[in-house]
Amino acid sequence: MKKIICSLLIVILLVFGGCAHRELNKQDKLLSAAPRSILIVPAVNNSIDVTAADYMLSTLPLPLAERGYYVFPINVVKRVLEDDGLADSSLVHTAPTSKLANLFGADAVLYVVVERWDARYAVLQTTTTVAVYYQIRDGKTDELLWDNRVKMVYTPDSGTPGAGGGAAGLIAHLVVKAVVAAVEKAAPNYMPLARQANSRAFLYYPGDGIPPGPYATAK
Repeated sequence: MKKIICSLLIVILLVFGGCAHRELNKQDKLLSAAPRSILIVPAVNNSIDVTAADYMLSTLPLPLAERGYYVFPINVVKRVLEDDGLADSSLVHTAPTSKLANLFGADAVLYVVVERWDARYAVLQTTTTVAVYYQIRDGKTDELLWDNRVKMVYTPDSGTPGAGGGAAGLIAHLVVKAVVAAVEKAAPNYMPLARQANSRAFLYYPGDGIPPGPYATAK
């Protein structure tokens, strides 16, 4: 029995050790490449909202710059890519990474795919969802250095009915819930969710995030 227990413990340790090793390896390639500058290319939009890609793109430079990397101005990048015949984001994402990086002298390229950007109404509540897939590829070898997938969900809280309110209190609460849900449906909370997604994607280090860049004030 002791031999069986010992064998099981060894197997468990190997499994968890392997998982930890794979988790650490998530940033190994990025650490080895040590990019100083990151080119953010236009996002691909797979959501139902036609404006999602542009809004998402606008949230990306600040967290990467704060993480310690030089980031090329996204408006300039978009203009240069258009002049080079890459006006469509799908074409940009299928072009060789080295070609994109060479246009700007970038060390690495960040690709972003917006998978969800929607607000769904159901039974007096609206749930807003932003789901994003991130990739960083080497500007010389096209190799995948890091990737992450993040999903953020927001459902506004209208509170709970007051105690002793009776039927009138319950009706008032339902009215408030309906109003809160309608407001969220009319003006979904996309941008805060997008910024939260970026923070979770980039900052959770040494978890799934990226290591601080060469210009980070604190590492």
